[in-house]
Amino acid sequence: MTEKEKMLAGELYDANYNKDLEKEREIAKDLCYDYNNLKPSDHENQIKIMRKLLGKTKEKFRIEPTFMCDYGYNIEIGENFYSNHNLIILDAGKVKFGDNVFIAPNCSFYTAGHPLDVLNRNKGLEYAKPIEVGDNVWIGGNVTVLPGVKIGDNTVIGAGSVVTKDIPSNVVAVRKSSKSYKTN
Repeated sequence: MTEKEKMLAGELYDANYNKDLEKEREIAKDLCYDYNNLKPSDHENQIKIMRKLLGKTKEKFRIEPTFMCDYGYNIEIGENFYSNHNLIILDAGKVKFGDNVFIAPNCSFYTAGHPLDVLNRNKGLEYAKPIEVGDNVWIGGNVTVLPGVKIGDNTVIGAGSVVTKDIPSNVVAVRKSSKSYKTN
């Protein structure tokens, strides 16, 4: 099994020292660089680069610069997707966004996790778990979504939240002080 196959299967894989994966990340990061350095009014080339970079897009979407990802091909965005500035998607695993998803500035989606065992971690091993965001979701500013999380349809994630577990449909999930609250 190749390191890429292990990565896509959610198994431990060599994230740091595998030349094939390193090359794929360089291609994606070069496309991100090109995208982030276009004039804000150059919508035509922004769309072209995003369609080349991302695994799947629908017709209408907008991602404000800056945008960074690891591979790009593991990211799927639905119709009427909008992300404000400074979106980071570490997409060693699949990241799928439904239709009508709105993401505020400074949000991050991390599919990568690292072993607690120091020997494996120091070898550069990691694993990836997919993230899935449903339809009609609004994600507030400075939200971080961790590996393996599913966010249901018609849900709002409050600003500053760190999402570590699945969030059901039709809720507002916010973090207030050191406690988390969910309301319908």
